[in-house]
Amino acid sequence: MSSNGNRNLLDITSTSKVVVACGGGGVGKTSVAAAAAALAAAEQGGKVLVLTVDPARRLAGALGLDALSNTVREIPERAFMEAGLRQPKGELWAAMLDMKQSWDDLVRRHSPDSNTCDKILTNPLYDSITSRFVQSHDYIAVERLYEEYTTGNFDLIVVDTPPSRNALDFLDAPKHMADFLSSRLLKWIIIPYRSNLINIASKPFYHIADRILGSQFLTDISEFFAAFQSMYDGFRKRAVEVETLLKSKETSFIVITTLEEVPLREAETFVTELRTRQMNLRSIVLNKVLPEYLLDSAAMKLAGRLVKDPDSIAGKLALHNSGGTDADAGTGDANPHDRNATGKACAEGKSNKLKGNAAGATEATDRTSSSTLDAQDQLQESEGAVLSTVLYEIGRSFLDFHMAAENEQRQKAKLHTTGHPTIVLPRLDGDIADIKGLATLAGLVGSPV
Repeated sequence: MSSNGNRNLLDITSTSKVVVACGGGGVGKTSVAAAAAALAAAEQGGKVLVLTVDPARRLAGALGLDALSNTVREIPERAFMEAGLRQPKGELWAAMLDMKQSWDDLVRRHSPDSNTCDKILTNPLYDSITSRFVQSHDYIAVERLYEEYTTGNFDLIVVDTPPSRNALDFLDAPKHMADFLSSRLLKWIIIPYRSNLINIASKPFYHIADRILGSQFLTDISEFFAAFQSMYDGFRKRAVEVETLLKSKETSFIVITTLEEVPLREAETFVTELRTRQMNLRSIVLNKVLPEYLLDSAAMKLAGRLVKDPDSIAGKLALHNSGGTDADAGTGDANPHDRNATGKACAEGKSNKLKGNAAGATEATDRTSSSTLDAQDQLQESEGAVLSTVLYEIGRSFLDFHMAAENEQRQKAKLHTTGHPTIVLPRLDGDIADIKGLATLAGLVGSPV
């Protein structure tokens, strides 16, 4: 994280009632949303809720969401303590949206009476239609956000928006739902249920549908949507209320992206749309950013040397590890005094060896010694070749990452020219699977390696 990254996140969470995390798929929305909520609970206090849609299994387990449930659950303080953090100032709660339970609650909330509610919930097509409903996840996420907000149980709600092909689906979901319930298509579908009279325009449609789907299916779907349409007033009212909340100064949007071309393009589209709608965009969060040391010129030069001449550097390292000097390798860089001392030691060693042979070393022993020396030489050559390969790969890998980091710098420069405030979060090693991972991402502990 940049030096002020966690402070910038706290500036957003401490001045908001709702934080909406937006962005394309695969950019780390869930992790960033959970990290922001953990940071707020730990540092600013209060009661914080993170609403997530589709967290990774290990992260869900870390948040205590091992079972799919709409029920909010508190993350125990011991989870922070076990991660090596101090006791949080506030409380962290989490909920994962269960689509089936959410739709059931939605129907009960908006049905004009219990009879209509029962007709919808017991209709044989209910589960299939609601699970495949266009923008179903988006609408349920907005509904749940509004429901938790109106209870007043939480000081801050952080929402992880659903993955979507269109970043604007989340913002438009309430309006689209209300528009669908008042659409001409829906009126066509429910004609047989409401009247025995079918107009000329719709008659061919029902003749074909009856032959293909069967009269019972047509009756079921007509009854379902007729009952569903009775909730129109509730949906329309809620759409207006949700739009008011999303445009409120209490709600802050953060657009999360990586510095790759496609996610950046999606983020720019979202930023433009938020500003057009006069919604409170607080920051663009650049996630999974490579560390700045990859741009260090001295490190790049060294990496270039490793790639250009790994054999020479491997030889010097092997010589150093064996206790020799560059002079032994013919470099001429060693101290003359050291060379004399080395030469004297070698001469004494040779003299002792000759004396030992003269004292009775056998020809078989000489052959064994020679074989051992040959084996050692082969081993050293083999180790030298491996070391040379390793050094080359290290240099090549660094240069590849250097190119990627340079490209990220160019992309960041483009964002800065547009005047959008940014928060930089690091690329961590592996998936975030616990509170410590969230704390590391939020800048609560250490510096990521």
